[in-house]
Amino acid sequence: MTSARPLRIGPRAAAALVLVTLIGIAAFGWPLLADGRSGLSHSPDAPWLFAALLPLLVAVVVATIADQGMDSKAVAMLGVLAAVGAALRPLGAGTAGLEPMFFLMVLSGRVLGPGFGFVLGSVTMFASALLTGGVGPWMPFQMLALGWFSLGAGLLPGPGRIRGRAELWMLAAYGFVGSFAYGAVMNLQGWVLLQGMGQGVSFHPGDPVPANLTRFVAYCLATSVGWDLGRAALTVVLTLSLGGTLLKALRRATRKAAFDVPICFDMR
Repeated sequence: MTSARPLRIGPRAAAALVLVTLIGIAAFGWPLLADGRSGLSHSPDAPWLFAALLPLLVAVVVATIADQGMDSKAVAMLGVLAAVGAALRPLGAGTAGLEPMFFLMVLSGRVLGPGFGFVLGSVTMFASALLTGGVGPWMPFQMLALGWFSLGAGLLPGPGRIRGRAELWMLAAYGFVGSFAYGAVMNLQGWVLLQGMGQGVSFHPGDPVPANLTRFVAYCLATSVGWDLGRAALTVVLTLSLGGTLLKALRRATRKAAFDVPICFDMR
């Protein structure tokens, strides 16, 4: 029996992913490097400009990956998984950070590869935002952050060598750490807009990066570590309890879909 292979991405898709990642890093971290005297760090327009730009960049990535390796079968699977992920989000939204869709992103990225994982994370967040009414200037940042989260699962080592409980523990550990990383990235997006909260946790435009990062860590510990812990713990529990069954199902579906086999029509 042939093993399920992740969807490959070509050079153009990889270049587009790198480009979006670099611009995404700039979108999240630009205030830390802005000169306080320039006025940029105080401009209310800059976050909106980034919010308008990021969906366009994600669209470029989707189109490029589709050109390289996502045929109609892969798009159909993308739609199904994104719909399931979007449906999972309301089950825990607003309750101590419990977000069951994160474990699905980990397993899907693992089986289907980093390129598919990035697109799936972004599309799932977009669909879930429409479903829950969570549309706002923060949504493109959430799309990018969840795309990175799913992409990372596809970059984990040894898809052909690590199986069974060892694989589940590796995915659970990634989900745990990645859940906190997702929370920290999203905190950075909002923290730079909140000033005057106190000398120990506020963002100070123009201050040295180490000083602002120290205050950012204090802000995360004071405001969101409990929320992120709920997300991380649920991801671990679902991965260890349901991960084996779902991995088998995803790999079986990937083998049957045969994404790397071109579709041919017999006209006889």
